[in-house]
Amino acid sequence: MKNISMSKIHPFEGHPYKVLDNEEMNNLIQSVQEYGIMSPLTLRPLENKTDEYEIISGHRRFRAAQKAGLTEVPAYIYAVNRDEAAIMLVDSNLHREHILPSEKAFAYRLKAEALNHQGKRGGITLGQNVPKSDDARTTAVIGEQAGESYKTVQRYIRLTYLIPELLDLMDEGKMAFSVGVELSYLDDNVQYALLDIIERDNCTPSYSQAFHMHKAMREGMLTMAYIEDLMSQEKPNQRETIKLSSERIRSYVPQKYNAKQTEDFIIKALEHYNRYLKRQREQDWGAR
Repeated sequence: MKNISMSKIHPFEGHPYKVLDNEEMNNLIQSVQEYGIMSPLTLRPLENKTDEYEIISGHRRFRAAQKAGLTEVPAYIYAVNRDEAAIMLVDSNLHREHILPSEKAFAYRLKAEALNHQGKRGGITLGQNVPKSDDARTTAVIGEQAGESYKTVQRYIRLTYLIPELLDLMDEGKMAFSVGVELSYLDDNVQYALLDIIERDNCTPSYSQAFHMHKAMREGMLTMAYIEDLMSQEKPNQRETIKLSSERIRSYVPQKYNAKQTEDFIIKALEHYNRYLKRQREQDWGAR
């Protein structure tokens, strides 16, 4: 262990864990200001660089040290290559108390790529139900070490094919894991079209809707109209009552209308506007 200048330390390129400037970070900064870095960082020397290092473990501590104005930090130095460092990085963070679905997804993918690049998938007895493909063997090794099945690891890796905005919905708890897995098979332009509907209607897909979109894409039957119709179906867990004050609609509805006539007027206006939105989205779909 030795003290390393902050200017000589670089984040691990493509590391999967988010370093957020939130309340936890503020508490860490305060701790660093009062007591310094209590747990040294883990670094590796960068290839073809003189006294330059890449972080294996300690990205949050490094950020806190930057914010606290430290000029150097204590660190352990390990002379490992990038693949070995990637595996160490993933393993040192996977058992954190709070880990987002996106973090676990990209961590599993990073580790799988490193293992495949090294060709090191031995050392673990695989279950009888694990296929003998390289992908299955790799994810089985990762799952064995993380306490999950190879299929679960594969499904997490699938999430890395979601567009960032849909992945954010998963991290925020607004979309289920199984839904994200199904949507990850859709092309990016389809995912963005779906995102437009989600934001417009403030309604995320159910598993059934996501499953049928995936199925329709496999069969070459997925269209914008299909997605619109599918997403317009009411889901029991998303029903709600909407109330409009008379003051808000008075200038739009004839004053002589009674409650029933007013309701009919609003529904017809919404139907007209919805047709307009569909035409707009069909034009956008065709332009992509």
